[in-house]
Amino acid sequence: MTEPREQRIVVGVKQSTASLAALRWAAAEARLRRVTLHVVHAWEPAARPASYAILGDSPAGGQERLRAQDNLAAIMRAAFGAESPAGITAEVTEGRAERILADRSRDPGACLLVLGAAADTGVTGRPAGPVIRACMRSARCPLVIITAAADARLPVAATPVGVS
Repeated sequence: MTEPREQRIVVGVKQSTASLAALRWAAAEARLRRVTLHVVHAWEPAARPASYAILGDSPAGGQERLRAQDNLAAIMRAAFGAESPAGITAEVTEGRAERILADRSRDPGACLLVLGAAADTGVTGRPAGPVIRACMRSARCPLVIITAAADARLPVAATPVGVS
């Protein structure tokens, strides 16, 4: 018999108001469900080398990774203040966001994938962005899409996450 995996909510973030709303909503939901929250910030290199180029550690790549880590830290501070609540893990990873998030949705224990959208695509008729479309096709756990407007409805006290 295998041990049950710890359940967690996965939330993809970038620097946008919709993403911040998604992070806050996911944190509140994780607290309600008493599960952990895994925050994922994917980044892609600004310039991809030619397929025939010799690959190595480029200083620009290191700077981009540091910038991505700083971006994630800023997003977390905006959502939670100076110190993130217990029960949250954060990941900065290189790659296409749609692939990374779909992969994380397949991880054992992933019970929900949360993404932010600039506007309610179902009501406005606006097409969903490429990351949302890709995750709608390939996520292996339920997907929740939060708009920036949802953030105004969240009580501030709902954001701390704790696994009890």
